[in-house]
Amino acid sequence: MAAPMTRRFMLAALVAGPLVLTTASAAPAAAPAREPAIRAVARTAREQHPLRIHIAGDSTAAQKYAPAAPETGWGMALPWYVAARTEVLNHAMNGRSSRTFVEEGRLAEILADLRAGDVLLVQFGHNDEKSDPLVRTDPWTTYQSFLRLYVDGARQRGAVPVLLTPTERWRFDDDGNAVATHGRYPDAMRALAAAEGVPLIDITAQTIARWQQLGPQSSRLDFLRTADGFEDKTHFNAAGAGVVGQMVARGLLATGVLAENALRRLDEDVPAPWFTWPEKVPAVA
Repeated sequence: MAAPMTRRFMLAALVAGPLVLTTASAAPAAAPAREPAIRAVARTAREQHPLRIHIAGDSTAAQKYAPAAPETGWGMALPWYVAARTEVLNHAMNGRSSRTFVEEGRLAEILADLRAGDVLLVQFGHNDEKSDPLVRTDPWTTYQSFLRLYVDGARQRGAVPVLLTPTERWRFDDDGNAVATHGRYPDAMRALAAAEGVPLIDITAQTIARWQQLGPQSSRLDFLRTADGFEDKTHFNAAGAGVVGQMVARGLLATGVLAENALRRLDEDVPAPWFTWPEKVPAVA
């Protein structure tokens, strides 16, 4: 297995030209001391260029288009929570795991465009859990190994990587308690972030706490419901995407990745009419 993975990654790394969609528990080892130096480089670079935030992730973050409306990725909400001059480049794609995003060359495309001072948000987990061996990763081995490619690639270019645990699905037990669905993947990401000194925004913990607080019925209002009555337990509508986008923005402030003047509206909801779903769906590479 190791040899084919290596060949695929080498091929992916040769891909050039950015694919950009622009929208308005284990005990960790001691954290390395390199992150402050990387952030110092980032601050210097931001004095010369406007801040750019890149998103690498799956369908819960991705830009959605008219055929999928009202499904909304949280990456579509993030621009409303960052300063107006900030550019959000949403590379997230439906169905991708930390593995397939790399093996398809999508990480290579981001790294080719990444510059010092940029921020790279990395959220995977939903599809890493799938049984398909070409998609799946193991939490404590391949999942962490692939995540390191994002972290190391960003740091090598003077950018700041940020790990985000996956958004929690809508699932409740018979007693009305929100149920975790991501197994050991959030723990594996938390441990990696601590060991490597990477800023972490724990979206898993925040979303399951929100679903628990709201309860089975009210929390349903954050998730997609189609006109034909289908109730999606993974993907968001505009309200839910806005909630998660706000969590991400607040996390960027709390971790010190962004200063307060780089953010806005942190205590406001994004009105649903502000969201747009472009008509044209780009061809999938």
